[in-house]
Amino acid sequence: MTGYPFTPYQHRYLLASNSERRRELLSLLGLRFEVVSADAGAETYPETLACSEVPQYLARMKSLAYHRPIPDGCLLITADTVVCIDGAVLGKPASREEALDMLGRLSGRTHEVFTGVCLRDARRSDTFCDATKVSFRPLSTGEAAFYVDTFQPYDKAGAYGIQEWIGYTAVSRIEGSYYNVMGLPVEMLYERLKKFFEDEK
Repeated sequence: MTGYPFTPYQHRYLLASNSERRRELLSLLGLRFEVVSADAGAETYPETLACSEVPQYLARMKSLAYHRPIPDGCLLITADTVVCIDGAVLGKPASREEALDMLGRLSGRTHEVFTGVCLRDARRSDTFCDATKVSFRPLSTGEAAFYVDTFQPYDKAGAYGIQEWIGYTAVSRIEGSYYNVMGLPVEMLYERLKKFFEDEK
């Protein structure tokens, strides 16, 4: 995007993420980026954190886990997504039983999805979070089992991906960014990128 008038397109990015969805969304945003290692170890966090603070904390930890120097003119992007209901954080399910239990908790109810994002260059950083409310219609036991067995959502917070079958058949209402539920709030990201570079001037 040579000559593009908006400052975010004049920079290069490092995306530290194993998520294909985040790679797709960042690509559709039109930014030049390279995917780098995103191994941050166990996704643990202080139990005293509020739901909205958890993904921001994890995004910062992922950023700090990237030990190579960030080149000038380059920005590292890390992110983490969690699902919250009744004040509890639902991360990625470790088993079929845990996935079914999570879907059972979400069935017929409204939950919140929080995605935290950390932007960091060689001198400074910015961490932020977006929130989306998602309502599920009641799921039958058979529907939940079909989804888990067919789509294996073990790499997804809350045991579901809104871009998959369950999003088409079970999600009855969304308040907020759809892309935030996918794992990257691209509209907020774009605005924060503009501010990040404007503050640099």
